[in-house]
Amino acid sequence: MWKLDLEDGFFRIYDSKKMVAGYFDPDYGDIHPKENSAEIISVMLKNHDKIPGGFLMVPLVKFGLFDTDLNISLAELESNIDRVKAHLAKWNDFVSQINGHTNFVGISHTDQDMLTITFPVKFSKPTPLDKNEIIKAIEPTLDLLQKSGLL
Repeated sequence: MWKLDLEDGFFRIYDSKKMVAGYFDPDYGDIHPKENSAEIISVMLKNHDKIPGGFLMVPLVKFGLFDTDLNISLAELESNIDRVKAHLAKWNDFVSQINGHTNFVGISHTDQDMLTITFPVKFSKPTPLDKNEIIKAIEPTLDLLQKSGLL
């Protein structure tokens, strides 16, 4: 169901409809020297080095408010804010479920009206830097996100 594509050291995650569902940024560890990081990561990927986990970034919420052509009533605004609050409540439940006390919320780089959430994913055992192995390791989290109506 899920598919990964490697791009500049991170993995783009696609759903069954071939839509981007999020991104996985592997924890490559402490890379030295920093100026050779791209080269070192390339070798790690080529050798399928094992990693302890990484960071999953997925859409958090689209507001539907920050459009230059916005022209809605106060009632429509309130309804939209209520929708966002209900969606954030689902996210709070999800974060509690995965014990994800650490997370980061930011503005999407592709849509200024959307926030993204990034949270760490710790694998049960060190996992090779291989698309098939990584997808197996993050699939339960992706499936839970989808089942919870968050993807």
